[in-house]
Amino acid sequence: MVLPDDFHRNCLLDMPLPALYLLRIFVPFMKIARSFVGFIFSIYAFAVFLLIMFLIFPFIIIASFFGRETGGNIIYILCRFWADACLLLWGIRHKNLYEAPHDPSHPCIFVFNHISYIDIPILMAAFRYQHIRVLGKAEMTKIPIFGFIYKNAVVTVDRSNAANRAKSVMILKSVIKKNISVVLAPEGTFNLSHQPLKEFYDGAFRIAIETQTPIKPVIFLDAYNRLHYRSVFSLTPGRSRAIYLEEIKTAGLHAADTSALKQKVYEAMEAALIKHKASWIQ
Repeated sequence: MVLPDDFHRNCLLDMPLPALYLLRIFVPFMKIARSFVGFIFSIYAFAVFLLIMFLIFPFIIIASFFGRETGGNIIYILCRFWADACLLLWGIRHKNLYEAPHDPSHPCIFVFNHISYIDIPILMAAFRYQHIRVLGKAEMTKIPIFGFIYKNAVVTVDRSNAANRAKSVMILKSVIKKNISVVLAPEGTFNLSHQPLKEFYDGAFRIAIETQTPIKPVIFLDAYNRLHYRSVFSLTPGRSRAIYLEEIKTAGLHAADTSALKQKVYEAMEAALIKHKASWIQ
């Protein structure tokens, strides 16, 4: 039961002055202590992330010699191990929930809401039952060691370069033809608002129509609470949920249907985030 504000206010008024004085000291102290503990935990989490990355790095180098398809699939297996180990050691309990059945036997285009740096290990845990390729930003390849893993695992895109964007689209189409699913965030970058979603780009929906590949919306409900986008030192243990929504067919659609398809997916994800009370929505 939530007590009314008047109750809390009256309790404070009834407290003796020494207790009020101690409370005024204690509350700021607890905030500082909580921030310090959070900072230490985030340092620990980052150390775990790096340690596991260094452990799997030699195997990723070996896998890279097996080609983009076979080698890529091996790298994703290694990255799933990396993600599972990190989530376990960070105290994050991930669970996939299904509002509609999911058939992993055919490729699809997974779209998810992007709101945190922790989306990467979460998506590895969420999309674990079929081969996938993630679309990601080209600038991440510049990070030492991690960039090598990223380059060999992700289909990179440089949105400032039209030729690079076209090349990325061609790679994604070839991936789908090999029965490998594609994972991308149609928002393009973090949703920094208190709305359920940012506006979507057209890319995912154009590819889905051109390849006649169904779209599978998936919402990440707890990434915002586990690691806030404002600071990499805000990591907290707790639950993580990925909810699979109804698959949206694209068979028979044409280029002129791109906007309508985008809107249909947007509305489905928005409704689900509101239904499940995503914490960033105000």
